[in-house]
Amino acid sequence: MTILEKARAGEITAEMIYVAEKEGLAPELIRQGVATGEIVILKSARPNINPVAVGKGLFTKVSASVGMYEVDDTIAGEMAKIDQAIKAKADTLMDLSVRGPIDAMRETVLSTVDRPVGTLPLYQTLAMAQEKYGTALDMTADDMFAMMEKHAAEGVSFLALHCGTTMDVINRAKEEGRIDPLVSYGGSHLIGWMIHNHCENPFFTQYDRVLEICKKYDVVLSFADGMRPGCIADSLDGAQVHELVILGGLVKKARAAGVQVMVKGPGHVPLDQIQTTVQLQKQLCGGAPYFVFGCLPTDSGAGMDHVTGAIGGAIAAYYGADFLCYVTPAEHIGMPSAEDVYLGVMASRIAAHAGDVGKGHPAAIAWDLEMSHARRELNWGRQMELAIDTETATKVWKDRSTNFASECSMCGDFCAMKIVGKYLRDENQEVRNER
Repeated sequence: MTILEKARAGEITAEMIYVAEKEGLAPELIRQGVATGEIVILKSARPNINPVAVGKGLFTKVSASVGMYEVDDTIAGEMAKIDQAIKAKADTLMDLSVRGPIDAMRETVLSTVDRPVGTLPLYQTLAMAQEKYGTALDMTADDMFAMMEKHAAEGVSFLALHCGTTMDVINRAKEEGRIDPLVSYGGSHLIGWMIHNHCENPFFTQYDRVLEICKKYDVVLSFADGMRPGCIADSLDGAQVHELVILGGLVKKARAAGVQVMVKGPGHVPLDQIQTTVQLQKQLCGGAPYFVFGCLPTDSGAGMDHVTGAIGGAIAAYYGADFLCYVTPAEHIGMPSAEDVYLGVMASRIAAHAGDVGKGHPAAIAWDLEMSHARRELNWGRQMELAIDTETATKVWKDRSTNFASECSMCGDFCAMKIVGKYLRDENQEVRNER
């Protein structure tokens, strides 16, 4: 039985107990969420990888993507980025390598990290086909499924597949006259293969085969969106919504087969459409966990898109998104450095926490309240401990404050916390008595 089937049967598994403790919830609540499909548990047969739960009522999670992309990229270089992602406390990782020793890269990641790893098997299938046939256009459906099973068998926790990118959706996109037709790397290559070979998407026509593999290895199916909007002008167009409608039907089939499923979404979305985007996904996909890239509410943040993504991510999390794929400062202009990875994760973690506070998550609210008390008491050590980015906060404080024991450098001797706070706390009773 898969973990979804066990949850439906009323069984509380070891993974449910583990994530319940991390979330501060009763294991039965986790079981119920898994049974309805509103929670998924990312896990692995690898003993070094600890499970992570994603979904309704839980902390919003953050994922960091790495992988060999440029000709001179190395495993060591990508592992340095992973080290920074882990230092910044990313909840999960995605290895999206498209070239080089991809098998060795994945094995290195899976054997060394302690958190779930996701992949997009089509990337390696394209690289393999290029080497095997001389062109990726000659890859076969069997090649795609063989690679998918290979990744699942090796212990990957979630597999990203473009199951809802059909010829009807592609034609709809053509009719829409998009400004940026395709920005999904995997989606664009799959669509190019479909058009060249005059055939439908195998992940859609042979969806039962997808589910068989996911069920066999009890891996979470993560629906990738081939029609992710690449600019805010294309947000919520017919092609994007059409694909989402199809994914909603595929979610139901996956659950019926005992397979956990989540849905990945946009992308570039203006502020006024983020709520609609999230709620539409939740409605059409039966409350399946929503894994959003960004959201990016402006197209003009190049060089600072970790900030852009944090703005949209916080709003998306507030309205019900469950999982944020980080965005780095290098998004749109180059491959991220290790420092970019750290900044991207931190920005997304701040966004996730802000969303959790807005949603009323008790632990998130308690965290901020404790920080408020620490500030009131000028307890600098505790403030540094409570900061989401403790290292950066501590460095700035020590570099720029003149008196570590009292006020900060912003106001110095005129610290409002110290002067007015003392008056309000210590003399309130005296003031009331005088009245």
